[in-house]
Amino acid sequence: QSDIFDKNCVSCHQSGTTFALQSDLILTSGISYDQLVDRVPKNGAAKADGFLLVGTSGLPSLATSFLWEKINTSDFEHFYNDHPLYGDFMPLGGRSLTNGQLRFIREWIEQGAPREGSVSDIALLEDTTRFVIPLSAFIPLEAPQQGMQLTLGPFDIPAMREREFHYYQPLNNSEEIYINRVQINMREGSHHFILYDHPNGLKPMTEVFRDIYNPDGSYNQETIFSILNQRFVFGTQWRNTDYTYPPGVALRIPANTGFDFNSHYINPTGNIKKGEIAINLHTIDKSQVEYIAENLFESFEDFSLPPNRITTVERTSKTDEQIHLFQLTSHAHKHMQEFEIYIVGGDRDGALIYFTNDWEHPPLLTFDPPITLKKGQGLRARVTYDNNTDRTLKFGLLSEDEMLIMFGAYYTD
Repeated sequence: QSDIFDKNCVSCHQSGTTFALQSDLILTSGISYDQLVDRVPKNGAAKADGFLLVGTSGLPSLATSFLWEKINTSDFEHFYNDHPLYGDFMPLGGRSLTNGQLRFIREWIEQGAPREGSVSDIALLEDTTRFVIPLSAFIPLEAPQQGMQLTLGPFDIPAMREREFHYYQPLNNSEEIYINRVQINMREGSHHFILYDHPNGLKPMTEVFRDIYNPDGSYNQETIFSILNQRFVFGTQWRNTDYTYPPGVALRIPANTGFDFNSHYINPTGNIKKGEIAINLHTIDKSQVEYIAENLFESFEDFSLPPNRITTVERTSKTDEQIHLFQLTSHAHKHMQEFEIYIVGGDRDGALIYFTNDWEHPPLLTFDPPITLKKGQGLRARVTYDNNTDRTLKFGLLSEDEMLIMFGAYYTD
């Protein structure tokens, strides 16, 4: 109340103001909780979509709380593209809340939005950095002070088509390096971007666009063969990504390594569009590394979605050693309605730790402290799809097909 609402919101949301009357929302001390929690928003579109101003169902409420939708500026593409009738971001006409304030509110909602008590760390408010919504034009990254910058493009995305390709880029690192931060900026229209490596040493052609599809829409078998043994390193579905690993944790990249860029763009327009990507890999000295980050990549292809039916698919993955999970996200395509991930086994068996209803921009969650999974425990994905087509949907690479993938990162003892 004192650090966020009083300083950023009550100038508009107080009794008698035009803004308070328009939104039917007052955020002054003493009444703000009852004004927010378990209350239906006045915005007609949000009300029709089943939103509450703030829900109390924990993690799933993050996706259906209008307050979070209106302040989470980093998800601006989802907000503007999927909810054009939701109005403007808040605070109106000013800078967004700080990243620390957003994290504080997010944790409060994830813990059920209690009226009293402490469920968010007050130290989060010390982070005064802010997300700035980028211009629609591509914004290059400044090169890291320690590390390397990689770029790709510009390249063409044909009209009314999806283009997915791989492009192998050597790092030219004569010694092993340790990456603790990844920045990725892309032109709009990207569905995903992934960094893979080839640990078996069978490297593809260097700096050549290897398209997944031939001009007639069939698979390019030479490209498919070249990616059979690749390994996931890092991926994002966000046009602007800046991820820092926990203190003391880093990705180890062996000497003389290269990354296989996997880019997937969707162009629904009648004009050729341009794709472009910039990647910053920030590195630290080996002496600063306590734990090596390992990558979680669980892709399930054995599912079938009958036509004109809502289907829920559950798949489980168990670990064969004790791991400490600190990052988690998901990947599916446009027929996905909800993607949930639960803990399997142990004291927290059945606990929901991940939820999204946004197939285009699923959250990249960080767990602090990490979630420890002992040998034999694991994760269960529960994904609901709405196949509103007249054909059976199965695993496939096009956005009209479907996927069920859990991504993440962890370290071991």
